[in-house]
Amino acid sequence: MAATVLGLLMGIAGLAAFLVPLHHPGRYGIPGTGLVGGLLSLGLAGVLLARSTPALARGFAIAVSPIALFFALYGALAELEEVVVLYAPHSELRLWIVDSDGAEWVSMSRSKAETNALDGARLELLRAGTTRCVIPRLVDDPVANRRTFDLREQKYAVQRLGQVIGMFGDGPAPDTVSLRLDPC
Repeated sequence: MAATVLGLLMGIAGLAAFLVPLHHPGRYGIPGTGLVGGLLSLGLAGVLLARSTPALARGFAIAVSPIALFFALYGALAELEEVVVLYAPHSELRLWIVDSDGAEWVSMSRSKAETNALDGARLELLRAGTTRCVIPRLVDDPVANRRTFDLREQKYAVQRLGQVIGMFGDGPAPDTVSLRLDPC
């Protein structure tokens, strides 16, 4: 009975990782973190729900299910609230966004911003179904990083949950930078 309940939960979480991004406008965003968790959850659901599954396979599925469940749920929940897409030259960055002082702000690690050549680039931003040109400006300022972090904490329940379970610290990481998205 417990394996069946866990199997159903794994199936729901696996599907959620793929279905939640459908509610965002624009092209479908393949789940980032949730992709592996979603696929594993669906596979484990099949193992747990199949009547002919050997006891050893069922035991293994039960043992690894919390890890897959965590990633599938994180992937789904991270996409549940507002997510924007910043179209960098070689990737589509799905980001949380906040508004402050009449500007839009995102944050990420410095290496991610540099790898994607974001600072000063003319890029397209998809927000609320509208695509427009923006110029990200890297703001390497602890006060701005803290403000962006605090605004994300207020806006995004998943960030608050992540802080409670220890996924996120109580402030921005040392390598975090904020980017102000200026209109072109």
